[in-house]
Amino acid sequence: MRILGIDPGLNITGYGCVDLAGNPVGTADPVLVEAGVFRMDNRAPMAHRLRQLHEDLSRLLKELKPQRMVVEELFSHYRHVRTSILMGHARGVILLAGQSCGLEIGELAATEVKKAITGNGHASKEQVQLAVMSQLNLQQPPSPPDVADALAIALCAARRLQTDPP
Repeated sequence: MRILGIDPGLNITGYGCVDLAGNPVGTADPVLVEAGVFRMDNRAPMAHRLRQLHEDLSRLLKELKPQRMVVEELFSHYRHVRTSILMGHARGVILLAGQSCGLEIGELAATEVKKAITGNGHASKEQVQLAVMSQLNLQQPPSPPDVADALAIALCAARRLQTDPP
């Protein structure tokens, strides 16, 4: 099973792909396949950024061929309603790209992912980076934090799959 985690953003969208291929369910840790970010021009109109995100993600999905995609749920705070609405645009494009490829799609709350990866649902970006580095046996923390967040989402989803197979 190949799982792609996505940390949505309008300027930077992080992605992280892990593999459980060849491992019987519940017997091995996920293995890093690839991770990175899509960068959109924050001066470009919204429609242009959304098209670019869709094209970049669609290309990645064809290349990596994941069976499952897991996206961070939308977090909304009453002081930042506009940000949530704008982020909803990016999430919509991401979900559409995954659905168009016929992927199983899951969603996880950021606090749920942080708790699963670090033991603290309110962990800092640095704590998530260090936990991901340790769990994937990386030489250095994934950077920028969007990559670590996406990998954390993929790791959390992979471990859930191992403990609760479909």
